[in-house]
Amino acid sequence: MARLSVFNNLTLDGYFSGKHGEFTWAKGHLDPEFNAFVSENASSEGLLLLGRVTYELMASYWPTPQAMKNDAAVAERMNSLRKIVFSRTLDKASWNNTNLVKGDLAVEIRKMKQGPGADMVILGSGSLVSQLAQDGLIDEYQMVVNPVVLGGGRTMFDDLLKPLELKLTKSRIFKNGNAFLCYEPIA
Repeated sequence: MARLSVFNNLTLDGYFSGKHGEFTWAKGHLDPEFNAFVSENASSEGLLLLGRVTYELMASYWPTPQAMKNDAAVAERMNSLRKIVFSRTLDKASWNNTNLVKGDLAVEIRKMKQGPGADMVILGSGSLVSQLAQDGLIDEYQMVVNPVVLGGGRTMFDDLLKPLELKLTKSRIFKNGNAFLCYEPIA
């Protein structure tokens, strides 16, 4: 059975994107140890799940020469991995190895989790995270808390209807002040 994880950068005040969707703050505190962690994480196999907004942002960056210059290893993985974008408004998904799914999100994810496919990870895509968390379909939450405070933005859990109880399964502190926290739902 395939597992579904979330991997997101967060600010100290709990936002995964700023008031205008920006996340440039997540790049400001990089160090060699953290870069190695990101490259190692990007090398894992699996299927990327994206919402429309995150898809459009990533598809406009990762296939570019600038992405290859800034972080070749991550760019190569992002471009080669299989991706699914969930959207009711997109007409096509042209980024390499990307399929567009317009069906009911929870129904589609349940099918994918029960099938023989690879593990899946959601990057960004707060609306997907919130909906799937509410339906109990996320197996693991991986978060990198950045030592930055925005004072406003979007959380991954906007519109969550009931509390989500989690247990810490892993953690790691980096020299740049970032903290990697990994949680699983309490059954």
